[in-house]
Order: sequence, then structure tokens, then C-alpha cells
Amino acid sequence: MEAPKGKVIITCAVTGAIHTPSMSPYLPITPEEIVEAAVGAAEAGAAIIHLHARDPQTGKPDQSPEAFQKFLPQIKARTNAVLNLTSGGSPTMTIEERIQPSLKFSPEVASLNMGSMNFGLYPMLSRFQDFKFEWERQYLEGSRDLIFRNTFKDIEYVLNALGENNIRFEFECYDISHLYNLAHFIERGLVKPPFFVQSVFGILGGIGTHYEDVVHMKRTADRLFGDDYRWSVLGAGRNQLPIAAMSVGMGGNIRVGLEDSLWIRKGTLAQSNAEQVLKARAIVESVGLEVATPDEARQILQLKGSAAVRI
Repeated sequence: MEAPKGKVIITCAVTGAIHTPSMSPYLPITPEEIVEAAVGAAEAGAAIIHLHARDPQTGKPDQSPEAFQKFLPQIKARTNAVLNLTSGGSPTMTIEERIQPSLKFSPEVASLNMGSMNFGLYPMLSRFQDFKFEWERQYLEGSRDLIFRNTFKDIEYVLNALGENNIRFEFECYDISHLYNLAHFIERGLVKPPFFVQSVFGILGGIGTHYEDVVHMKRTADRLFGDDYRWSVLGAGRNQLPIAAMSVGMGGNIRVGLEDSLWIRKGTLAQSNAEQVLKARAIVESVGLEVATPDEARQILQLKGSAAVRI
């Protein structure tokens, strides 16, 4: 079936592993909060929900399948959205830990980080001073000397381990070199089109947020992948919506959510993931385009369908 034209896929990453509980009272922590955040985002127009899990008592990232089991069935029962499980987890986790949920549940999509990098979260210590849990300060401070490991061996391991179950990937590319890493695996025949490339802007250690950075990323992906890829962007923090607007103007897709930004506008915390999705939807519709439904996203990305997952 031909993919629908003029449709923009909105992904919503509802909690992530970057922000800590003390930064916002609206950050979903418990399974119940993650369920409500995911369902709300889907109802607002997100076709894909990108999911992490957390310890419900402390909010610390938890990549155990048991933690995901507490919310995945409820989300699947209440929405038709495509469920995308992180294999990034937290930068402090091993690659083996990070893919356990996808191995168990065989989602339609799993994220895959396309290169090792410095991953600096410590500048947030200048903006947030008071923490409920000691791990939060230690986690942020520790990123001064943190390498987020995604070696060629790690990436190949994930492609082989998850590809057997016909899981598609959200290829998270934090810099130009990550696009070339993806091209390397394409040349080796380890992934097949269409490639869902998520360009990440604004993480300290990755590419910046200038308009020219966004154009350079898109231009390079066009040259490497031609018509075989679908492009999406996420801008960290205050850059979320401006970069989303750039992407829509260049024919791309967008990702929002409290994983990537806690804000809805300067100085104002977003009170829900749905609030950010509605802002993204308004950008799409303001230029005469339409938001893709989950089933349209499945067509565009050639996903296996929700019936083939083990949730």
C-alpha cells in the first residue's frame, strides 16, 4: 500500500532518563503516570509513543522488563499508538541491560543510538539546586566524566538481536558522524529501508541547535540515504518547538515530550506531554499539513503492526 502523502508523524517521548523528578512535578514517574501521559499524548495526536521506565519511589531510570510490564499492557489496551521502547535506557547502563525490554516485548519500534559520545547533563546543576533524592545530583554531576557507549560492536549486537523479531529502529543521530555510522550498517546489509532517522539537537556532546546545524544534518542524510529514509527531529530544552517548526518546513517529522524538554514556553513548565503534542500539532496544521494517525505511521515506516508485538 502506498504511504500517505502530506502526513507528519509526531513522536512523543513521555519521560526519558535525562530529567530527574525534582525538576518538574509534571514528569511522569509511576507506572500509572506513564500510562496517563502516553494515552494523553496519543489522544492529542502523537502516532508514536517513545517509552522509558522509572523506579516509582525514586524516579531513577529502570530498564528491567518488569518495570515496563507495569504500564505497557495498559497503554496498548487504551490506544492504537505505535509503541517505541528505548534501547538507550540511561547512559550509565550496559547495552545488554538496555535491550532487555525490547527482547521480551518485541515492539514495533525500538530506539538505537548510532554512536558513542560525551553526554553532558551537568549544566542543569546551575539551574536546579534542590533535589529530593541524592541520586539526582550524583547522576548529573557524573555526566562530566561520562561516555555514552554505543560502539560498532554494540550497534551490531542490537541490530542482530532485535532485527530477528522484525523490529524497526528509531535511529537516534546526535551528530553528523552518526549518520555515517548508519550508512556503514546499511552498506553491510544489516538494516533495510525505510530508515527512521531521529536527528537530535542540543545535547552537550552532540550537534548544536543553529539553523545551519539542522540544515546540515538534513542535507547529509539526503545525500547518504536518498528516498530510503524518513527524517524526524528532536530539539532539547527550549529548542524543542523551534526545531520542530524547522523540520516541518523541510518536509520532516517531529518528536516532542517531557523526555526532551520540560517546558511549554519560556519560563513555563509543560503540565503534560499532551500539551506539547498539541503545540506540535498546531505547527503541522498551520502550514496546511496533517498529523499522521498511528496506522498511517505504520504505513510510512512499514512496521509489522501491533498484533505482532508481545505486549
